[in-house]
Amino acid sequence: MSSYAGYIIETFVTLLAVCALAFVVLWGARRMGLGRPSGPIELRGHLPLDARRAIYLVKVGDQVFVVGVGEGGFTKLGEIPAASLPPEAERRGAAFADVLSRALGRRLLEGRGADEPRKKESP
Repeated sequence: MSSYAGYIIETFVTLLAVCALAFVVLWGARRMGLGRPSGPIELRGHLPLDARRAIYLVKVGDQVFVVGVGEGGFTKLGEIPAASLPPEAERRGAAFADVLSRALGRRLLEGRGADEPRKKESP
């Protein structure tokens, strides 16, 4: 076996080991609950203004802070009492399969109209 082939095999094995280690660390972190929200802070709303700017509603205890985020960092825009917000509806993200089927369904419906030959009107 040439030195070049040995180098390629060694690189591939090292890459597999690093990927396996990353998988184990991320799996363990998820099992321990790292990254999950805890405490009295809760995100109540998010309004993206453009690619780099957004407004957030952050609930801390009985207060809700209106925070602007941009290139310059975070800026407190105001605060309102938490009681003035409407009750939070249960948020459930749509499953990927649902989103995909809706998107494909729309495209298929749009595509059917374009592919069908137009009927000629009789005089």
